[in-house]
Amino acid sequence: MAAAEQHEVKAVAKWVHTSPRKARLVVEHIRGRSVPEARTVLAFTQRAAARDVAKVLSSAVANAEANHNLVGDELIVAAAYVDEGPVLKRWRARARGRAARIQKPTCHITIKLVQPERAPEPAKPREDEADAGAKRKPAGETKAEAPKKKAAPKRKTPAKKKEAAA
Repeated sequence: MAAAEQHEVKAVAKWVHTSPRKARLVVEHIRGRSVPEARTVLAFTQRAAARDVAKVLSSAVANAEANHNLVGDELIVAAAYVDEGPVLKRWRARARGRAARIQKPTCHITIKLVQPERAPEPAKPREDEADAGAKRKPAGETKAEAPKKKAAPKRKTPAKKKEAAA
């Protein structure tokens, strides 16, 4: 009860006409990043699936701002994954009365956003610890006193044998 509620906001785009494998390559780039950083990465990604992922990201940010009163630029992409959707099966006419199967895969793109947890501020050093640190030797002196490791000897290439002149 003492901890603040963790709002998780998600957006899903279903039946996107992109192969799940191709969409996963794009989604891996934004997982764990902040929203502004994820937008920048998607803007400069050359893959076509990046546009679909960017739409889902902007939808998740809009959901957070409208429904949970959160600031969109302060959120982090907690989870981003791509599930397989149904495969549309089509046929293409081939020679000698045969047919070739064409598969048009679809996918479902999901993005979840959360607020970053505020890290506790580092404790300030106490006065007696600060004084003890001032009495220590500088870092350069301690490195000189440390034992040095010997470098491994270099291997010599075997000498070429001279052929005896006959």
